[in-house]
Amino acid sequence: MQPKYKRILLKLSGEALAAKQGFGVDPVRVHEIAAELREVHELGAEIAIVVGGGNFFRGVAVQAKDMDRVSADQMGMLATVINALALQDALEKQGVKTRVMTAIEMNQVAEPYIRRRAMRHLEKGRVVVFAGGTGNPYFSTDTAASLRAMEIKADAILKATKVDGIYDADPVLVKEAVKFEQISYFDIIQKGLKVMDTTSISLSKDNKMPIIVFNLNKHGNIRRVVAGEAVGTLVTA
Repeated sequence: MQPKYKRILLKLSGEALAAKQGFGVDPVRVHEIAAELREVHELGAEIAIVVGGGNFFRGVAVQAKDMDRVSADQMGMLATVINALALQDALEKQGVKTRVMTAIEMNQVAEPYIRRRAMRHLEKGRVVVFAGGTGNPYFSTDTAASLRAMEIKADAILKATKVDGIYDADPVLVKEAVKFEQISYFDIIQKGLKVMDTTSISLSKDNKMPIIVFNLNKHGNIRRVVAGEAVGTLVTA
């Protein structure tokens, strides 16, 4: 089976790695995600991942409200490196060669992010995990995902969430919320839908980068999306 999307950028939240424990890294969940990614890798897809850090620290969270925003965001960026290393370890235990590249230089821990080198890793069949966000404060890891997707010329951004697509209201709180099968970037911004932040949506819109929002907690969904099945919500022009 040929993947519909040959090169993908998967956006994982830090919370996805924490699973039910809500904080830190749940080793069982990380290995489940790694096993799914191995299946996608075996399809022949090239996989890049941007991981968040909200399971350890979030620059805009309550615990950071008395802090300098730049310092708080830098702590959040360092949290993404912890998650990236956990993901790398789990993927390599599945037999998938993986490289962590970080926007903040830390040579003993990971490679610095160099675009051409990242693309070379992907061409050689390695999974690349991008850590450290964009390396700048005030930018979320969603924006980092859009930026890296453009840079590596990905075919699509896969935004992994805990709901099965984009709704007109929070489906957890509003029982009659309506799901969109497809929606435009403009409508997301206009309706103020909390899918990804406005900067990342605008960046994707300007560069016509499709985004697929899907439920990570349903086993096999990553593979289904890559194979081109109608899973989740497609965001397009």
